[in-house]
Amino acid sequence: MAQAPVRVAVVGYGWWGKTIARTLGDSALLKVGMVVEPDAAPRAVAQADAGAGMVVTDNFEAALADTSIEAVILTTPHRFHAKQITDAARAGKHVFCEKPLCTTYADAKAAVDATRAAKVVLGIGHERRFEPAVIELRRRIAAGDIGTVLQIEANFDQDKFLALPPDNWRLSTELAPVGPLSGTGIHLVDLAIAILGPAESVWARLSTRGTSFVNGDTLGIMLGFAGGATALISAILATPFDGRLAVYGSTGWIEIRDRTHPEHPTGWDITTCLRGQERHTSFAPPAPAVRANLEAFAQAVRGVAPYPVSHREMLANVAAFEAITRSAQSRQIEAISQPAPD
Repeated sequence: MAQAPVRVAVVGYGWWGKTIARTLGDSALLKVGMVVEPDAAPRAVAQADAGAGMVVTDNFEAALADTSIEAVILTTPHRFHAKQITDAARAGKHVFCEKPLCTTYADAKAAVDATRAAKVVLGIGHERRFEPAVIELRRRIAAGDIGTVLQIEANFDQDKFLALPPDNWRLSTELAPVGPLSGTGIHLVDLAIAILGPAESVWARLSTRGTSFVNGDTLGIMLGFAGGATALISAILATPFDGRLAVYGSTGWIEIRDRTHPEHPTGWDITTCLRGQERHTSFAPPAPAVRANLEAFAQAVRGVAPYPVSHREMLANVAAFEAITRSAQSRQIEAISQPAPD
């Protein structure tokens, strides 16, 4: 018997909200039944895009009160996430939230606790975990193919934000104080946590060198992990796209390079070098990682399989986000809060 699609409300119809709605257009596991958008211009776009049976409203509470809506997908500015997650959980709605989950550990802990108390599923927009090349990388690490992980090097650079108007919230020091972190770098922080567990400390440097962005365009991060492993992460908003994840182990290394921006993937080049063997490069064809993440959320809502990102990993990511923000301001090494085991 086919699984009934989870009927969702997409909350926020900006760039990424539209991408989510388009991505789910032919999904058998989720159906967009409502769009919530408080601003008139994007709401008009949503109304023009609305399919049969889709409601468009400016009222988040309408989504929470609608008994046909089982879950909300939050593509809203970061500052709204904590309250929206908590309100949705209390209304009995499952929640999928775009990254970052929250900007402070205290807010994230309260939001996670609210979903636990309500026994609803919480998903997070870290779709890079769902790329086939990353899934295979993690499998090989777990199998011991490259020995003990020593260091991760990663970068995610893009110039998409150059097209944004200066008053866009993504360029605000108040709403996105470390622009390259919430825009791109947080995905790489999540991947480092997925491989090495919660980080313990961080040093970060933020600057504006290639744009007029007041919240920075160039970010360098060094994360420290238990046992001495490190992750060196670069996130830049002023150069054409480049994406790379390399994991160095005691007996070999694996590097994944994106051919194009993950929003429109065209595949990945994977290079492997194991001790005593020739370097080998292979190609992984494109795959819809954004939809795969959302459909994993739907499977968890239906009880088919647990959602594959744990609450502890979500909290560890926000704890790192908060500490990176502090370090970018202080230019000092900052300790990272440690979430309790699930």
